[in-house]
Amino acid sequence: MTTVLVVDDQVLIRAGLVALIQAAPGLAVCGQASDGQQAVDLAAELRPDVVLMDIRMPDVDGIAATERILAHAAEPRPRVLVLTTFDLDEYVYGALRVGASGFLLKETPPERLLTAIEVVAGGDMLFAPGVTCRLIEAFAQRVDGAAEPPRELTPLTSRELDVLRLVGAGLSNSDIAGRLVVTVGTVKTHLNRIMTKLGISSRAQAVVLAYESGLITPRRPLPG
Repeated sequence: MTTVLVVDDQVLIRAGLVALIQAAPGLAVCGQASDGQQAVDLAAELRPDVVLMDIRMPDVDGIAATERILAHAAEPRPRVLVLTTFDLDEYVYGALRVGASGFLLKETPPERLLTAIEVVAGGDMLFAPGVTCRLIEAFAQRVDGAAEPPRELTPLTSRELDVLRLVGAGLSNSDIAGRLVVTVGTVKTHLNRIMTKLGISSRAQAVVLAYESGLITPRRPLPG
């Protein structure tokens, strides 16, 4: 059973999400939060598999709440699925940057929402990697230059850098395995080590890091 914490400051939307999830086989709502701070507190207490996170909330917004939840969560960390009104929204980029596993529009059909919860619960990004890459490309050059510098990549081996570069370019694990002539299991091992060394928690965050570090340059094709 996949447990879900539903976070939204609008009562009717929250109630609708709860009813939808509760009616779905294999899913259960373990808690509800009406603001970001309550989400942080409940995530620590209830340890849900997935947090369905509204992004625009007063006081502690969805980005700050996501960052706090993932920074303090015990393993296995919950997967955060962000809800937003606009698909090209700088808040979405911020959520991916702090470790959210993906995002959905609030107008998403119910069946897609339920599928998305299962996808991120399984450890994957919500959208195909190429879609996420297009989002990162749209905002990578618009981030305030005063932002904190990107994480150093020096802890990574040359092969781990290869894997991160290919993840950032939008390749799936099977595509990466074919490119590097290794097994999919080996790719997963490298990716897990990358996340551990760099202190990141999702594939989407790895894509963001690949762009911010300069490993991948927006709108420049991958060599070879």
